[in-house]
Amino acid sequence: MLKFNEQQQIDDIQGMLDLRPEIEKLVDALDEKGFDAIYYLGIGGTYASAMQAVTYINGKSDLPVYVQHAAEYYTTGNRRLTKDSLVILSSVTGTTQEVVKAVEEIKKVGATLLGFIDSTGSILAEHCDHVITYPAPGTEQIKFFMVADRLMKNHGDFPDYDAYYRELDQYLAKGIVEAEKQADEFGRAFAEQHRHDAMHYFIGAGNQWGAVYSYAMCYWEEQSWLRSKSIHAAEFLHGTLEIVDETTPVTVFLGEDEQRPLSERVAKLLPRICGNYTLIDTKDYPVSGISEKYRGRVLSHLLMHCVTQRIDAYVEQMNCHPMEIRRYYRQFEY
Repeated sequence: MLKFNEQQQIDDIQGMLDLRPEIEKLVDALDEKGFDAIYYLGIGGTYASAMQAVTYINGKSDLPVYVQHAAEYYTTGNRRLTKDSLVILSSVTGTTQEVVKAVEEIKKVGATLLGFIDSTGSILAEHCDHVITYPAPGTEQIKFFMVADRLMKNHGDFPDYDAYYRELDQYLAKGIVEAEKQADEFGRAFAEQHRHDAMHYFIGAGNQWGAVYSYAMCYWEEQSWLRSKSIHAAEFLHGTLEIVDETTPVTVFLGEDEQRPLSERVAKLLPRICGNYTLIDTKDYPVSGISEKYRGRVLSHLLMHCVTQRIDAYVEQMNCHPMEIRRYYRQFEY
């Protein structure tokens, strides 16, 4: 399989899960200290992950939790974010310009900053009050969700917490790589069909909305230089559907959380108006050992990432364009 190191992926996911005692200890201390609200801060891909975490919590808890866009914060501010707030962020490089500027403003307010920063000694690592470093690709959502799960457990919203994590600890890492193997042939066929699309519309809802947002912008546009657009499944039915015809490339991400019916509604409509649609359904990827009632949590969008990684690997090969190359991003000042 292209760009697939089975043991490395298992080790990365298992290593992240093994950090849980450290995360629990830190979250418990922050919880005991108290907070007036929780803000997941990000931009681009980290903003997408923030949306996933907040949607997840909103469906299962009454914790006061919000998505905060970094650039909006340092321009507009947010008067609800106070010295008593908890701000959670993630960064690979620790140098993302907009996040750095937002964090510098947040420090003036005095809120507590918890950062998953992969680069030690970076400016964001230095600015955050609490830092956890674990540089492994594909684990950002696990990090965000582990914090969310511990907070919900502490507030009485997740009585199955211990049973859930016993299953993840034992079965998640291996289950994810098996799902990616299953998705390989689909990824190759999808890449072959769509690698020259003039425009591709990606649709999703719930925790798949963040996945769609990130995939269209951070992967197809930024890394593969393919034009695309992300649309929330509910919003697709209020405008975008009118420009779809029999040739329009449309892909729907179907997850397994509370908002699945929104994507199912689009999936039901598309055969009537489009001859070039694809449905990617995480239900098609079984993971042995994970209970059905837990699949709508972190597993659903990790499975979707398995599928999209297979697409990306083949698009990269077929289009002879290494995904690491950028025309503009971080190439000069702007």
